[in-house]
Amino acid sequence: MNRRPQQRTPRPEPVGPGRLRQHLEHLCDGIGVRLAGTAAERAAAEYCLAEFAAAGAAASIEEFEVMSRVVTRETLEVRIGGSWRSFPCSLFSNTPGTGGVPVEAPLVFHEAPAVRPDADLGGLRGKAVVHLGCHIESREAYRRLMAAGPAFLLFVDVRYPGSVPLADGMFPAYTRALGARPTVNVAYQDAWEWLARGADRARLTVAGGMQPGRSGNVVAELAGDGDDPELLYLGAHHDTQAGSVGADDNASGVAGLLELARVLAPLPRRRAIRLVSFGAEEQLSVGSADHVRAHRAELARRGRLIFNLDSYGSHLGWTELFVNGPDALRAAVDACFARHGLPLKVTTAVLPYADHFPFVAAGVPGLTLIRSNCTAGRFFHHRPDDDPTRVSPALMAAHLDAVAAWLADLAAREHLPFDPAMPPAQAGEIERIWTDLFGGWDPTGSPS
Repeated sequence: MNRRPQQRTPRPEPVGPGRLRQHLEHLCDGIGVRLAGTAAERAAAEYCLAEFAAAGAAASIEEFEVMSRVVTRETLEVRIGGSWRSFPCSLFSNTPGTGGVPVEAPLVFHEAPAVRPDADLGGLRGKAVVHLGCHIESREAYRRLMAAGPAFLLFVDVRYPGSVPLADGMFPAYTRALGARPTVNVAYQDAWEWLARGADRARLTVAGGMQPGRSGNVVAELAGDGDDPELLYLGAHHDTQAGSVGADDNASGVAGLLELARVLAPLPRRRAIRLVSFGAEEQLSVGSADHVRAHRAELARRGRLIFNLDSYGSHLGWTELFVNGPDALRAAVDACFARHGLPLKVTTAVLPYADHFPFVAAGVPGLTLIRSNCTAGRFFHHRPDDDPTRVSPALMAAHLDAVAAWLADLAAREHLPFDPAMPPAQAGEIERIWTDLFGGWDPTGSPS
């Protein structure tokens, strides 16, 4: 009896490091800093649109409203031993400036990680508050801080004890619902010096701040079979933090997304592959949250998976995959990377700081690929030196070859090797974070 040979999924063409390098150079050197809602971010989106089209994908830009950080001057002075000295700082997105006029106040230190939830914060009123900790991951803690009425806030990113202030932002769902005070990031070593040498006052001047703008998600689709095929998502983000060209965070992801479009486009598939380069990720995944809110019904009907690329190009380090979904999904992708000889640290911790998270909140299993080079993440995180010298196109290509092979197989299979449903054990934590940090399904930021 003649047996019909088993049909194999065609192998994608290998990803080329040279093409990745070209994308990196265009985004970082040709365009530069790509803040949400600015002309530079729009230029990055249009570049993605053209490259997707060249790969043969139907593509468009879905625009959404955003608050854009437009700062023309930011000056911080601190009084130490009776003398005023200037220090660098970076205004948080989604917080106001000072109208270009100096605001002066007594300097106090707020050891936020050790402060009790019921502590009296009245001593912060009218003060320049050095806040130990860059993120406030509790709506109630942020509400209490705003109610205390500080003059302005000097945030210290305690993950990175460096000499350069990092760029960052306050969650827009928090600031829309609860207000904001002028907030800047300062260097850890500077804050150390202020305390060690008895600094007593600070003076902040910020010209500019946040203004209404428009960002966009670049959506490209590689068609599947039939009129309403299942959807596999690939994601990355093209915006950056202030003062950073974001080679690793996240031109690496965009370059990978564009190359995956090229190598996957010619292959046969049952399921559609939707590739999205998100805008405004650096303001807490504003673009991906907008996409999920706008397409929630479609995601419930067709969405089966999102694989997100974010900051995975560091020369030295280790590769991590955050998986929010069933155990069978984790096992399948882990096995694929093993077949390609790539070590991979897999964790099921819920990660809200990546573009897969809003999809997970909508019930779609999600993964984000990241490469760390220190236990806090990457030593050049949100800094001006996150330039193309920090990433390895050859290493990126090796990881993308594994991703391409896995996605090509999933797209062509008759049945997925996992149940595309979120496990109940993770669902409660995901819902809590989605409601607190993102405001739930209400785009105004109020929990719903």
